[in-house]
This record gives sequence, C-alpha cells and structure tokens, in this order.
Amino acid sequence: MPRTANEYAVYLLLESGHREEVRFPTIQEFQKWYSGELVPKSASNDFISVPLKNIQGEYMVIRPSRIVAIRVEPVFSSSVERFN
Repeated sequence: MPRTANEYAVYLLLESGHREEVRFPTIQEFQKWYSGELVPKSASNDFISVPLKNIQGEYMVIRPSRIVAIRVEPVFSSSVERFN
C-alpha cells in the first residue's frame, strides 16, 4: 500500500545558484500555484508571490524568468532522517 505524503517540499533553483525551499500541504496546491501563477508568467521579469503557508509573517516574491529548475519532494512525517 503506497504511503501518503504529509506535505511537499518544493525547491526553486534560481539562475543565481541560490535554492529556496517552499512547502505545500498537498501536491494539488502546488500544481494550482504552478499552473495558475508561475507558468502563465514564466518569461516575466515582474515579481510574483510565492505562498509561504507554514511561516507566519514572512513572504517571498520571485521573478519567474529567473527560475531554472523546480524539484518537488514528498515529505513523510513517519520518515526517519539518517545522517552519514
């Protein structure tokens, strides 16, 4: 039986080499933001808002044209982190 992720960590890899992490509670919420905000303005240099639902009082804006890659990783609360 497949496990269900508790949330999704989305890594925005920027042209400058920086990496920003944003968390979404469901993959559908990420897909809604991605297809509704990011894709229509993908070539734009205007800032768009990135939802930070887990961090109160903070916000992030980003230029869509500066995103070079996006990585989506499911996060399971039952996962055990292992450090080498």
